[in-house]
Amino acid sequence: MSRFWKIVLLVIAVLVVGLVGMHLLNGGKGKDAKPGAQAEAGKDGERDTGPVPVTVIDAARQDVPVYASALGTVSAMNTVTVSPQVGGQLISLNFKEGQEVKQGDLLAQIDPRTLQASYDEAAAAKKQNQAQLATARSNYQRSNSPEYRQYVAKTDLDTQRNQVAQYESAVAANEASMRAAQVQLQYTRVTAPISGIAGIRAVDAGNVVSAGTALVTLTQIHPIHVVFNLPERQLPDVRQAQQAGPVTIAALDRNDSHVLTDGGTLDVVDNQISSDSGTFRARALFDNQDNTLWPGQFVNVRMQLRTIAGGVVIPTQAVMRGPDGEYVYIVKPDNTVAMQTVKSGVEVGDSTIQITEGLKGGERVVSEGQFRLKPGSKVTALKPGETPAAPTEAELKAAAQKQGPGGRRGGGPR
Repeated sequence: MSRFWKIVLLVIAVLVVGLVGMHLLNGGKGKDAKPGAQAEAGKDGERDTGPVPVTVIDAARQDVPVYASALGTVSAMNTVTVSPQVGGQLISLNFKEGQEVKQGDLLAQIDPRTLQASYDEAAAAKKQNQAQLATARSNYQRSNSPEYRQYVAKTDLDTQRNQVAQYESAVAANEASMRAAQVQLQYTRVTAPISGIAGIRAVDAGNVVSAGTALVTLTQIHPIHVVFNLPERQLPDVRQAQQAGPVTIAALDRNDSHVLTDGGTLDVVDNQISSDSGTFRARALFDNQDNTLWPGQFVNVRMQLRTIAGGVVIPTQAVMRGPDGEYVYIVKPDNTVAMQTVKSGVEVGDSTIQITEGLKGGERVVSEGQFRLKPGSKVTALKPGETPAAPTEAELKAAAQKQGPGGRRGGGPR
């Protein structure tokens, strides 16, 4: 036999010995491992796992208010731009910017001397005509007396009578001129037409102003309006609530984190729906005595439409969502859980929700820890904020015995 074939036979023998050895090793392990040992270990693992600690809360029954929410804009009830009605030099401004003024308060003073002169002129003309009227009346009465009538021509008597009427008319015209001059003179005192907050002045004292020159803008904030839009689908609910009585409204900050002011009421619902946005406008009225709301401010409006009596309420996080819809885990008397399909309604506050179907008041619901559950799981019911009790020394020893050497579960060396 040649050297080549000897080498080939040697390689084949080494391969055969290696395969036989691997087979023997695998066979030995197979004998040591009993059939179904892995499944039993899995079952033992499940048996070894204790009840799942979860937070459980009772489904409560309470009156649930139903709200409609929208973003609103605060608008002043009245806004007036104050302007003088006569021209002249602006002598003084009698308000501070940002000051709250009352109706009738003096805001500005215009130089009254020119108009005062006009009034004095009308008064002097009236006195002159009154003197002439007195003379004309005296002449007419004398000429018309019985002892003198026969000596006065009828034409002269008519002339004297008409002269009296002429001077009476002149005096009446003078009185009208005096009233007009007095009105113009009063316009030199610019007063507040409404009560409100004075804005930034538009002109400084010392300037010559004319009729119509803007001096300052007054904004009424007691009471104040909030204008907001709602979708047209909520119009029937809003109108029904309005017919039932006063509709209460609260104004919240932009983040809905806290109430700025409550006690507002629905003032008016607009008479048409916008075809562009599919919304309708509404306006709320707030007393605003503490100046919480300011014109131009954006707020969230929360309007109470109705109240659901005896609604079932649970924490929001207790409601899970799956392929078949919403569900919760309810805890049975034997401390096992079951999956219950529910239907949620309106939100109640920031952390609870009303359940319209599938749950009764008093049923125990898992609110935390439900992600580790499946139907039939054993649980340890904890109160909100409660933590599981620490394991006892005996429980720790039992767990250590089950672990075995090397950290493997299920016994001693193999």
